[in-house]
Amino acid sequence: MSFPKEHLEYLWSPWRVEYFQRDRSNEEDFFAEAARTSDDASRLVVARNKNAFLMMNKYPYAAGHLMAVPYQRTARMEDLTPDEVIDLWNLALRAQLLLRQVAQAQGFNVGFNIGAAGGAGYEEHIHLHIVPRWAGDQNFMPMIAGTRLIPEALVPLYEKLVAANREIDTPSA
Repeated sequence: MSFPKEHLEYLWSPWRVEYFQRDRSNEEDFFAEAARTSDDASRLVVARNKNAFLMMNKYPYAAGHLMAVPYQRTARMEDLTPDEVIDLWNLALRAQLLLRQVAQAQGFNVGFNIGAAGGAGYEEHIHLHIVPRWAGDQNFMPMIAGTRLIPEALVPLYEKLVAANREIDTPSA
């Protein structure tokens, strides 16, 4: 027996349309823009290593969804240098540390979505997703309404993550 569609209610997320309607005609990508910016806050960049950087996902699966991104634009893992792989992994470890501290994350989904068939929303520039999880975080909203609830706004959470990252990098006296 299936649930009658006429009984479904809709919850709207109009800000998501920005993602689907963004202009991609200039061949530029938002990862490359974030890589080059001198204003990390404008691109939600939390931390930088020599070969990669850590940024918040502007359209998160969950509050605190971060991405480790190589400076090199490639769609293929095998194009990454060993140093880039190490920096991506180190940023994934840093992301988990930050999210445990700032958002009290209890678990994580970490991985690449490679190619359109693999679920990549932006397949031209590979990136590693670090998605925080909590016991019981899957409530009725995704199951019934097909909608995720993000309990914290991007900018306040970004500011907390950057402050925590600064604390980790600053040795205590």
